[in-house]
Amino acid sequence: MAWVWVGLGVLLLYGGGELLLAGSVALARRLGINPLVIGLTIVAFGTSAPELAATLTAALKGSSAVAYGNVVGSNIANLSLVLGAAALARPLLTRARFIRREMPFLFGVSLALFVVVADGWVSRFEGALLVAGLAAYLLYLLRDAREPPPVEAEFAGEFGDGRPPLFLSLLQLTLGVVLLTAGAAALVEGAVTLARAWGVADRVIGLTVVALGTSLPELASAMVAARKGESDIVLGNLIGSNVFNSLGILGITALVRPIHPDGGAVLLDLAVMLGLVLLAWPMLYTGLRLGRREGAVLLAVYLLYVAYLFGS
Repeated sequence: MAWVWVGLGVLLLYGGGELLLAGSVALARRLGINPLVIGLTIVAFGTSAPELAATLTAALKGSSAVAYGNVVGSNIANLSLVLGAAALARPLLTRARFIRREMPFLFGVSLALFVVVADGWVSRFEGALLVAGLAAYLLYLLRDAREPPPVEAEFAGEFGDGRPPLFLSLLQLTLGVVLLTAGAAALVEGAVTLARAWGVADRVIGLTVVALGTSLPELASAMVAARKGESDIVLGNLIGSNVFNSLGILGITALVRPIHPDGGAVLLDLAVMLGLVLLAWPMLYTGLRLGRREGAVLLAVYLLYVAYLFGS
């Protein structure tokens, strides 16, 4: 029965995330917001919405280890499983500006997350600092929201240029939130039941089953965009999603209820997350592309990490 709850939760989270994303993008385009800002903020938040729903639900149910594992596990999955699978589908091209600006910022955010979580406690004050960091990031994007026409065209090709009726956009947003709420409750309930039945730590279930389930929107959108050759959409979405996970989701959850993941084991997870940023950075810098060979390496890292978690 637990697997039924997990499967139902994943389906509801996926559907809710897609509806929320579609409604958010349509509403933002109706308001005339720049595609770069939409891509790195609204699209990233839309694909991170399942993580927020599941993390908040887990924390409110007293499963701090699941909440922590979902955030860090999703970050790890984004930079290894999702990025690796997208590069295997089609090599990803990027621009020097992306390397100079977004990757250093992601490294700084990942390092800040390491410092905040390493002591095994995320207080409300630390949550407020993380949310403040996200606000500063959004303000920075709004001030520097100019992108060349090719990126504008790439975004329009992925998300469309049309402006559906306002009522339809609001309906999509509402249904998305309802499905996300129901899906998060089902997924967390099933995952915690599985952890207890298997004798596996809540942290491991959060890092694997829950994180993988909530990362499906990123995986699906990345695969579609990669096959279309829209590399900036893939990279912008993944970088933005990790930033939202680290600053927004963990910060908001800690503000609602402080998080205390299990002991010293979190240091390994945080080290893997930080190491993946340092691994992907030079891969993207070399020739400004991420080829299939690099994608295979990232995917192998994820599989080895998951195997280690369950093996230990």
